[in-house]
Amino acid sequence: MDLMRAVIQRVRQAQVTVGGEVVGRIDRPGLVVLLGVTHDDGPAQIEWLAAKLAGLRILREEQSALDVEAPVLVVSQFTLYADVRKGRRPGWSAAAPGPVAEPIYAAFCDALARLGLEVARGRFGEDMLVSLDNDGPITLVIDTP
Repeated sequence: MDLMRAVIQRVRQAQVTVGGEVVGRIDRPGLVVLLGVTHDDGPAQIEWLAAKLAGLRILREEQSALDVEAPVLVVSQFTLYADVRKGRRPGWSAAAPGPVAEPIYAAFCDALARLGLEVARGRFGEDMLVSLDNDGPITLVIDTP
């Protein structure tokens, strides 16, 4: 069974652009989350990952996003589930299809907001340009249990 996966980066600022339009932005230190969703993900994985992310003490002076009310930019990222074990073309079968993944992505963003975090979003299913200033650099990969 595959698990929900997040790549988390501590940033000074970040933004997502789609077709020349900025659709999500954080202008102060916070986190960027690249979120991968699989077929079996649901409410338990959403709530666990949101709480874990919000409480991680990875910001400056060992503070969490909740401690300092840091913003979070969440970007859907099905490519986190690329299977590259055979051949040269990645396989995507472990990633949930859009109709399954999009509501999970939205629910994850909503879970972070319910915890009190400011949440900016990419645009699901679009070709996005993500730019950020990685701070540290700090980059973590978290899979749900």
